[in-house]
Amino acid sequence: MREEAAREATMTKILRMVAPGTALREGIENILRAKTGGLIVVGASEAVLKLVDGGFPIQCDLTPSHLYELAKMDGAIVISDDLKKVLHANTNLSPDPSIPTSETGTRHRTAERVAKQTGQLVICISQRRNVITLYQGNYKYALRDMGVILTKANQAIQTVEKYKSVLDQALTNLSALEFEELVTLQEVTMVLQRVEMVLRIKNEIKRYITELGTEGRLISMQLEELVSRVDEEAYLLVKDYALLRPDQTPHQVLTELHDLASDALLDGMILAKVLGYPNTSSLADEPVLSKGYRILSRITRLPQPVIENLVGHFKVLSKILAASTDALVEVEGIGTVRARAIKDGLKRIQEQVFIDRHI
Repeated sequence: MREEAAREATMTKILRMVAPGTALREGIENILRAKTGGLIVVGASEAVLKLVDGGFPIQCDLTPSHLYELAKMDGAIVISDDLKKVLHANTNLSPDPSIPTSETGTRHRTAERVAKQTGQLVICISQRRNVITLYQGNYKYALRDMGVILTKANQAIQTVEKYKSVLDQALTNLSALEFEELVTLQEVTMVLQRVEMVLRIKNEIKRYITELGTEGRLISMQLEELVSRVDEEAYLLVKDYALLRPDQTPHQVLTELHDLASDALLDGMILAKVLGYPNTSSLADEPVLSKGYRILSRITRLPQPVIENLVGHFKVLSKILAASTDALVEVEGIGTVRARAIKDGLKRIQEQVFIDRHI
């Protein structure tokens, strides 16, 4: 999973460089439409310059029209790392022929070998197949048509809407059980599974948004509207239920969850171990008590330091619920007015989750 995360980060960085709305992408699209083909290397590193043979050095601004005109010549184009300058044009690249390549066309074979030998991003624009292929190191990615990506992004948005609806109901049901002190590890792991599924679909959609560039603004706004608080809910759930080691933080637990393979994510026992319950034989028979972070965070204008003080003083949500106004006032940062506001807020939340819960 860590290798996948590193690969995803690399691809995201690459896709941002060639996303619609950039001068580089507009130039590439012009070359594609003209069916001239092209080979573009991003970054004139020492390793790249060793492969440059012939052509001519050029120090002109990188604009779509300059890129298009220079691609009419057969040679490769080398541009700066910051995508602002064209440095070499009509040059021949001579990578090590012993580097393995799975490509068949001369231009694509050169592109893959240069990418592997130098580690730089190489963009190959196919003259016949009308395809843009990106190479960097051992990575290869063919850019898809904008219409195809938009369709996939919209389908993913619909999927995340359904998952988010199920997650919201699961969180409501969990809240009701917290007020009744009936929570077991089974409910907690089930909610965490749903949270992680939503976050994984979110990451997939963010990849689409990156590839869409300026065309992905509406998808980005929809995604933000749908899942803006899911990361926070995940963090608060872990704070409420994880048995953290002295050297462990909630963020580290969440990272472990993110790193789980898809089949492991569906195993409640594995999730229980990640939360710090290694010796559980039955999730449904393992009662757990919420510390109260998630419920308390829903009280309007209740500062985080006060929430920390409340949990530090009472340890679990059930004791906070049972505490009198006078007992609440004893907590640092809470006066009589705030104590009443906390009691009223908890009462309103309880009434609402009991109405909204599904039996």
